[in-house]
Amino acid sequence: MFGSDVGSLFLASVPMGVFIGVLVGAIVVIGALGFFFGRFLYKRLFSKKVGDAEQQIKIMREEAENECRALKKEAILEAKEQDLKLRNEFERESREKKNELQKAEQRLMQKEDILDKKEDTLLKKSDALEQQQKNLAKQEGEIKKMQEKVNHQHDLMIQELEKVAQLTREEAKKLLTENILDETRKDVAVQVRNIEQQAKDEADMNAKKIISLAIQRCASDHASEITVSVVPLPNDDMKARIIGREGRNIRALENATGIELIIDDTPEVVILSGFDPVRREVARIALEKLISDGRIHPARIEETVEKVKKELDQQIKENGEAAMFEVGIFGLHPELIKLLGRLKYRTSYGQNVYKHSIEVAQLAGMMAAELGLDVNLAKRAGLLHDIGKAVDHEQEGTHIQIGADIAKKYKESNNVVNAIMAHHGDVEPKTVEAVLIQAADAISGARPGARRETSTNYVKRLEQLENIASSFKGVEKSYAIQAGREVRVIVKPEQIDDAQTLFLAKDIAKKIEQELEYPGQIKVNVIREFRGVEYAK
Repeated sequence: MFGSDVGSLFLASVPMGVFIGVLVGAIVVIGALGFFFGRFLYKRLFSKKVGDAEQQIKIMREEAENECRALKKEAILEAKEQDLKLRNEFERESREKKNELQKAEQRLMQKEDILDKKEDTLLKKSDALEQQQKNLAKQEGEIKKMQEKVNHQHDLMIQELEKVAQLTREEAKKLLTENILDETRKDVAVQVRNIEQQAKDEADMNAKKIISLAIQRCASDHASEITVSVVPLPNDDMKARIIGREGRNIRALENATGIELIIDDTPEVVILSGFDPVRREVARIALEKLISDGRIHPARIEETVEKVKKELDQQIKENGEAAMFEVGIFGLHPELIKLLGRLKYRTSYGQNVYKHSIEVAQLAGMMAAELGLDVNLAKRAGLLHDIGKAVDHEQEGTHIQIGADIAKKYKESNNVVNAIMAHHGDVEPKTVEAVLIQAADAISGARPGARRETSTNYVKRLEQLENIASSFKGVEKSYAIQAGREVRVIVKPEQIDDAQTLFLAKDIAKKIEQELEYPGQIKVNVIREFRGVEYAK
């Protein structure tokens, strides 16, 4: 209460204009002070920022100078290093050229030494020849003297003989001539008889030889016909793809199948040559698949050949079943059925053994029916009588013994085994059905055009050639190609090294010369191939 009263009294006692003037002056003073204080702060802050910027510029300048100095040092070091490297390379090349020049100089010196030695040797030989000529001239003079001495002694001996014989030289010649003529007439008569007999013998021999050569030449076309297959091509450009780069495709196919591919000027065909019909069929089917597929390279070739072999095994089984159903017998062992199917690719004396076996079974069955015998036994024995020929190139022994062993192995009856063993008269037939098998076999083989012996001998010679090559240790596969003029032997690389292949080729050639009769010559080609195989998992 008292304070409010005092204020009221003060306001009342002071004039209003004075109060307002004092208030305005105070505000002006305060504003001036604020302005000067703000300007002072602004100058301080601006001076600080300028100093900081100058300091930063100075630091950046120093950093740039340091970096420039570092780059300059680095460039100098790099230039020195490059210079050192070039100098080292120049020195190395200089040393190498110097070494080469020294070696060339040494070789020249060696050649000069050799030429000097040869020159000395020739001089020595020349001196020796001159000495030999002198010795020969001396010996020739001595021989002339001895000849004159011998002639003189010969004349003396003739004079002594004329005195002893009381005959002149002419009389002795006449008497001797008469005696010689009498003896000569007798000898000539004997010689004439011997010559006539020899001429007859040689004529017979030559006649046989001429006939055999004529037969062989006539049969050569037939042998070629049954040992080659022809594969048609879509165009001739396919030949280059079959051959492959540097011949790798054709080599891979020949090594995988054992069949020779003949690619010549014949348009749009490839000829497959080989005596083994199964291998030739594998090669034919594989080549046809590769041509249709278009991808021809070694890996694809091996894959296709393996696939075709499996397919052909299935086809062989189907062939055996077809033969069994055609004849009308059942209950054969599955392995016997497969062996029957293999006979479709086997020939004997130019006759297909598969068709021959079916024909023998049908003939024997018909004759057994006419005679009232066991038709099933006759057909069964007739179908199996040549079963040994399916594997006779793989096992030792005749096809008769092999066939009998196979029949025993697969539990065929004793009568069937006896018919197989007796169908060529090697053993006595124990049943009438076995006799019928003999007759049916003879009928099937004796009909006109059924058999040709030359081709079979040719195939047997090729089989024997392969067997000789395969008999050596380390041989993996062997193939007779070029109609028996070449045998290609593939060895196991882990057992035979490169040096041993040469000795193996010589040993095989020597054994072929000792054990095989053949025309011309046979090339033994031993191949050693090593492959590194790994699988990415």
